[in-house]
Amino acid sequence: MTEYTQIIVTKADGIATITLNRPDKMNAYTRTMGAEIMAAMDDIDADDAVRAVIFTGSGERAFCAGADLTPEGGGHVFSDPSEVADLSDPKVRDGGGLLTLRLFESRKPLISACNGVAVGVGATMQLAMDIRLASETARYGFVFARRGIVPEAASSWFLPRIVGIQQALEWCYTGRVFDAAEAQAGGLVRSVHAPGDLLPAATALAREIADNTSGVSVAMTRAMMWRLSATDHPMEAHKIDSRAIYRLSRGADAKEGIASFLEKRAPAYPGRVSADMPDFYPWWDERPYE
Repeated sequence: MTEYTQIIVTKADGIATITLNRPDKMNAYTRTMGAEIMAAMDDIDADDAVRAVIFTGSGERAFCAGADLTPEGGGHVFSDPSEVADLSDPKVRDGGGLLTLRLFESRKPLISACNGVAVGVGATMQLAMDIRLASETARYGFVFARRGIVPEAASSWFLPRIVGIQQALEWCYTGRVFDAAEAQAGGLVRSVHAPGDLLPAATALAREIADNTSGVSVAMTRAMMWRLSATDHPMEAHKIDSRAIYRLSRGADAKEGIASFLEKRAPAYPGRVSADMPDFYPWWDERPYE
């Protein structure tokens, strides 16, 4: 079993929870934390018993207060400290982007339960998650312009898709920290909860997915929604969903879905994400985080 130093990973009844665990530093992000989250995602994607993943922060103050830029935190969170002449050198790559690209590749649905402050990478890492819930105490900030840098973690791709270009630009231009109500009004979060109700609400949502749906279907749906909504023509979506419907409708999960519906019972889908994805999956060419 993998030992983690800056996150806590638990699994129970089909739900994995990843807790950012540096409460004395408001769960500030380090390269170690990023590497541990990516390792945890590799383990979770390979575990067919896990059907949904919840992310949250340790303690009551913060989800993640951005990058830890202190020497204690390792410094140089955004890129390698060494000088390079070629900007295509792997050392130039943004550490937050490596994380969000890995989250983008997840085969499991990702739910954020933001329990406090989430600024910088603490906010942008959540953009690669599928559904975001917030505590009333949550605070978000895309503060990069106030630090003399630019939005990272591929957020220039994710944020406008989630909230629209105007809202994304306002939050990034001003760099202001805003509350959970504004985050909900702007479309960043799905719902706002009292602090004690946040994790139960996230768990109930994860439970609804885990108890009622086919893991293979959800994995395909996640890949299709994230990738095909950005294509130039709906024909690209039609090509993939036609293939997916053709393959999955002939599979064991579809048979179980129909049978459980007709028999008015809870489904027991036999399909495994690790082994039973359609033969054309993945249909894209490369995994950009490798």
